[in-house]
Amino acid sequence: MPQATFSPADLTITLPEDVVDDNVVERPGGGTLKELEREKKLLRKLGFSFFVFGCINNVLYVIILSAALDLVPPSTPKGIIAFCNIAPALVAKVAWPYVLKGRIRYTKRLLGCCLLSTLGMLVVALFDSLFMRLLGISLASFSSGLGELTFLQLSTTYVPPSIAGYGVGYFASGTGAAGLVGALLWWELRGLGVRTGVGLSSIMPSIIPLTYFFILPKASTFLYPTTPAYEEILSPPMTTEGLPYTPLAAAEDEVGEEEGSQPPGPKRGVALSINDKWRLVKPMLPKYMLPLFCVYLFEYTINQGIGPTLLYPVPSPEDHWLLSKIIHSVRDYYPLWQLVYQATVFLSRSSISLGIPALPTRFLPLPAIVQFVILTTLVYESAYGLFGENQEGLNVFFVFSLISVEGICGGLAYVNVFYRINHEPPDSSTANHDIERARQEREFKIGSVGFADSTGILFASILAVPTEIELCKAQVRRGKLLCKGL
Repeated sequence: MPQATFSPADLTITLPEDVVDDNVVERPGGGTLKELEREKKLLRKLGFSFFVFGCINNVLYVIILSAALDLVPPSTPKGIIAFCNIAPALVAKVAWPYVLKGRIRYTKRLLGCCLLSTLGMLVVALFDSLFMRLLGISLASFSSGLGELTFLQLSTTYVPPSIAGYGVGYFASGTGAAGLVGALLWWELRGLGVRTGVGLSSIMPSIIPLTYFFILPKASTFLYPTTPAYEEILSPPMTTEGLPYTPLAAAEDEVGEEEGSQPPGPKRGVALSINDKWRLVKPMLPKYMLPLFCVYLFEYTINQGIGPTLLYPVPSPEDHWLLSKIIHSVRDYYPLWQLVYQATVFLSRSSISLGIPALPTRFLPLPAIVQFVILTTLVYESAYGLFGENQEGLNVFFVFSLISVEGICGGLAYVNVFYRINHEPPDSSTANHDIERARQEREFKIGSVGFADSTGILFASILAVPTEIELCKAQVRRGKLLCKGL
C-alpha cells in the first residue's frame, strides 16, 4: 500500500490509496507529531465506526439463519426462514432509493432501524407461534436491508471519494465479520434457549446509534481541515472533478453535519424524478448490478443447493488423522463448508481496508465468471464424483479449495462494486448548476445497486430446493446414499 513520509519527523503514515496518491504533499514545514496523530486517529475512528455498522447490521441476519432449526417446528421447511430473512430486506432496498424522494434523514433512519431490529428480535424471543416468529424475522430483515442501504449512502457524505471509499472498505469488512461473529454468538447463546438467546441478541442493535453519535467523525471534519497537518495529509479538492462539494445533511432540517460549522447549504426542495433515477441506473445495470446479481445467484445456489449434498464418508484416524479431528459425522461436512465460506468472505471483504488495491472496473465481472465455473464443477462433483468414493481426503480438499475461492470471489465482488461506485465522479453539468441534486444523485447511485445482491439471493433460494433434490437423486442412482441419511 502507498505510504507518505513527512519531514522532519520522519513519520510514516499509511493512508487510503487515493488519499496518498492524489492529495499528500511533502513540505519541510510539515505538521507536528501531535497534529499528525490526531488526523490518523480520525481515520481510525471512521474505519472502526463503519466496521461496527457493517458487523452489527448483518449479525442478526446470521444469527437468525444459524438459529433456524431452533426457531421453527421440525415439520416446517427451513427455507421459509431464509425467505422471511431476505424478502423484506429486498423490499427495503427497492422501496427506499427508488420510491422515496428528497434528502435522507440519517439520524432518524438509523434510530428507526435500531428500534425495528430490537422489536423484531423481541417478537421472536417472546412468542412461540410460527406466525409471530416469522413476523419478527421479517421485521429484523427489513431493518437490516434498510440499514445496509443507509450506511452505504452515509459513506457518500464523506469527500473526497478516497475517504468515502475508506468507509465503504471497512463497512464491507464488518459485513464479512458478521458471518463469523453471528455464528459464534449463536453457538454460545443457543445453550440458553431460544427465548434467552434471541432476547440477549436484541441488545446488539443499540451499539449502532452509540457508535454513530459518539465515535463516528463528522463529514465536515474531513472537508474543512483546521490544522496544517490535516492539510498535508488530506487537503482534498471538493470533488474528484474540482466541483464544489459540501457534506450531506443528516436530516432535512439540518444545514450540515455540524450546524454552524459551514456555509449555508444549497437550496431545498430538490427531488430526483423517476426519469432522473432511470437515467442514473441505466449505465450501472451492466457495469455493477449484473455482476453483483450473478455473483450472489451462483454463490447462494452453491451454499444452499449444492453444499448440503457435498457429503463423504466419515474419515478414519488411521487414513486421515487431521480430517478425522474435524469431521465426526456426515452432518459435520455442511457446517465445515459454511465456516470456510464465511472465513474467506470476511478476508476478501476486508481487502480494501487491508490495503489491497481495488479491482479495476473492467474486471468487476470476473468474480461472477469464476463463481459460475465453481458452480458447474461442484454440480458435477456432487452428481457424478471426480475422484472416486475411495479418495475421501482428495475429495474434501478439492471441495475445500473451491469453496474458499467461492468466498473470495463473493467478498471481492461486494466490496469492489461499492468502492468503485463511490469513486465515480459526479455529472459535471448537474453539479455545476445544482449541488443539492448532485448530492442526491450520489446517494441514489450507491443505494440503487443494493437490490441486485438481494435479488440474487432470493432467486438462489428458489433454485436451491430443486437443485438439492435432483443432486441427491443423482447420488442415489450411483449408489451414494449419504444425502438420504440426513
